Amino acid sequence: MTEALLSGTPIVKTERIGPVGRIRLDRPAKLNAVDLEMAEGIARVLEAWEEDPDVTLLLLDSTSPRAFCSGGDLRALSDLIRVEGPEAGVRKITRVYGVMRQIAAYTKPIVSLLDGIAMGGGIGLGGHVPYRVVTERSVLAMPETGIGITPDAGGSWILAQMPGLSGLRLALLGERMNGAQAVQNGFADYLLPSGSLPDLVTQLATQPVPDMLATLAQPVPAAPEHAVEACYNAPDLAQVLHNLEVDGSEAARQDHEALSRLCPFSLQITWAAWHRARTLESLDDAFVQETTLVSHLMHRPDFLEGVRAKLIDKDNAPRWQPATLAEVNTEEVARCFQRL
Repeated sequence: MTEALLSGTPIVKTERIGPVGRIRLDRPAKLNAVDLEMAEGIARVLEAWEEDPDVTLLLLDSTSPRAFCSGGDLRALSDLIRVEGPEAGVRKITRVYGVMRQIAAYTKPIVSLLDGIAMGGGIGLGGHVPYRVVTERSVLAMPETGIGITPDAGGSWILAQMPGLSGLRLALLGERMNGAQAVQNGFADYLLPSGSLPDLVTQLATQPVPDMLATLAQPVPAAPEHAVEACYNAPDLAQVLHNLEVDGSEAARQDHEALSRLCPFSLQITWAAWHRARTLESLDDAFVQETTLVSHLMHRPDFLEGVRAKLIDKDNAPRWQPATLAEVNTEEVARCFQRL
C-alpha cells in the first residue's frame, strides 16, 4: 500500500511503501539540479522519518529517467553572487552541504538510485549512502575544475579513496563515468538494468536489501589501470604535463589537451586538495575541507566565468584568471585551505 506524504515543497515528492519511505526529486526541467529549496525539503522529510518507527528504510530517487541530480543549481548560485555578493553564495552552498552531511550520517539505511545523470551535487545527495545503485543509463562525474571550483559535495573523499593515482586524474579532469565505471571507482555499489528498477522499488519493502541487490546486480570487473595514470606520479602539475608530452600516446595527448582547457587555479587547488584528502580520516573531514576551499573560490572570478561559459553564454571559451598554470600564485592556493 502506498501512502502519499507531503514534504512541504513541490520539487521533493514523498510516499510510503510499507516500511520504505521514498524521497523523489522532481525538478525535471532543471535535471533535478539541487538548490536550497530542494535540500531543505529533503531535510524535513529525513527529520520526520527518523523518528517514525514504521519507516525502516529510505529510498532516494528521481521522477525522471534522464537525471537523478545533475549537480548544484549553478546558474542560480551565480546570479545570487552577482546580485548579493559571494558571501550570500557561501551561506547558501554551506547549508546545502549540511543536508548532504545529514544524509550521509542518517541513522536508517538509505538506497539511492543514481539512474541517469548524477554529477557534483548529485553525488553529494546520493553518493554517500549505504546502498548506491547505478544502471546502464547512469552518467556520473565530478566536473568542477571546468567551472572554476574543485570537487565538492563529499566527492573529494571518494576520489581520495580510489587506488593509485586514478582518483587524482579523475579529480583533475572531471571525466564522465558510466555505471560500470562508477562501481569500479567507488562511486556506486551495484549495477542493475534500468528495467529492473520498478520491481526493485516493490521488492525493497519485502526483502533484505543486500541480498536482493546482490541477486539483481550485474557483475563488474575490477578497474584496469588507465593507460597514462603513471604520468600523474609527479611532484606537481607542471611535471604531469611534461610527462604527458613525453609519453606521446593518444591517451596522453587527450589528457594534456583537456588539462589545458580547465581552470588553472582550480587545477592547482584540486591537486593540493586531493593529496590532503588522502590524509583525512572521514567524509565529514572532507566536507570541512571542501567547504573552506569553495568559500574561497566563490570570492574569485573564475566561478562566475566558468558558469557563464558553460551554462549561460555556452561559448565554452572561459577567460580564466590567471590563464595558465605557471601564473598561479602558490601562496594564494595555500591561503585557500585556511578558513575565512
